[in-house]
Amino acid sequence: MEVKEQKSISRIILRLIWQGFPFAVVMVVIALVIVPLFGRISAQKADLAAQQALQIKDARALTNVVTMAVQPELVMEKISLPGVAKPWISLNVVAEVKGKIVTKGVEEGARVKKGDILGVIDKRDYQHNYNSALASYDTAKTTEKRYKALSKKQFVTQSQLDDATARVKTTKAALDLAKLNLERCTIRSPMAGVVDRVFIEYGNFLDAGDPVVSILEMDRLKVEVGIPESDVAAVRKLSSFDMSFDALGGRSMTGNYHYLYKTTDSLARLYNLEIRLDNPDYQILPDMFARVTIVKNRDPEGLAVPIYSLVTKKNETGVFVEDSGLVAFRPVTTGFQDGWKILVAEGLAPGENVVVVGHRIIDDGEKVNVTRTVSHMEELLQ
Repeated sequence: MEVKEQKSISRIILRLIWQGFPFAVVMVVIALVIVPLFGRISAQKADLAAQQALQIKDARALTNVVTMAVQPELVMEKISLPGVAKPWISLNVVAEVKGKIVTKGVEEGARVKKGDILGVIDKRDYQHNYNSALASYDTAKTTEKRYKALSKKQFVTQSQLDDATARVKTTKAALDLAKLNLERCTIRSPMAGVVDRVFIEYGNFLDAGDPVVSILEMDRLKVEVGIPESDVAAVRKLSSFDMSFDALGGRSMTGNYHYLYKTTDSLARLYNLEIRLDNPDYQILPDMFARVTIVKNRDPEGLAVPIYSLVTKKNETGVFVEDSGLVAFRPVTTGFQDGWKILVAEGLAPGENVVVVGHRIIDDGEKVNVTRTVSHMEELLQ
């Protein structure tokens, strides 16, 4: 009985194995096909990722840049300040005696020389005074002469002679004053210049001190510039200044140091600098605005780079220097600024190529493609 049961169990097990054999075969086949396939896919993915990384690396190595060959040149730290042209001398001529104007000698804009007649005041009263003073003086001299002769004969006292001598001196003083007033009736120019304003007309009555004409000396001018306190020391070292006038189409001129005020303007707190400027053709008129260039520092053999070419790496400021297609970050020490350029005091040598375009997207030690090398940044605009 037990043998029959064991045979029955064996048949059942064999039947189950036979029934499950196809499924097992299928699973083995799937394992033999799919597993290698997944392996190849993973390998292909790894190869593709490596190729992409290599392509990215190659693409970065071929970053296009523009370099500038650094050469010694004049580098200047300049500031531009507004100035105003003023006449070298501005003089109001006034009447020194009162009277009616009988001659108007000039018009506005006339050029006059020293001693030219500007106007004439009626002289008749002053001529009478002069004639009277002259007569009194002649009489006093005659009396003194007679008294001196009589004094020798002791016909007059010393006191009488002294009075006669004093009378001569008194009348002489009156004569000189009358002569001076008579001369003052003819109003003459005290200097050479241009008549800017005329305040008289024929028939005007003037009192002493009334204005007659205004004269300007314009052959040379003073350009006044307000200097901030921080720039006074630099101005004291300069002897000449470049300037331009917008009213003359930006015409440039050079003036010379004349005087720096010792006190400031009470409102702006600026020290006024006077610059002497020759103006022989009278093209510059008083009160025209000028743009004055103050050179604070200069280096005739300085090395300068564009300000925007500076980059910061690990808290250090520097530039990328290119050599044989490779770039290297170079820390530098900067100095003063000249427009869009900045002086490099330390860190660069003449002839080195500094990356000025593309420097924001490259790294230290990277290979680059130099598309152009310029000597000056202005060349990039050409």
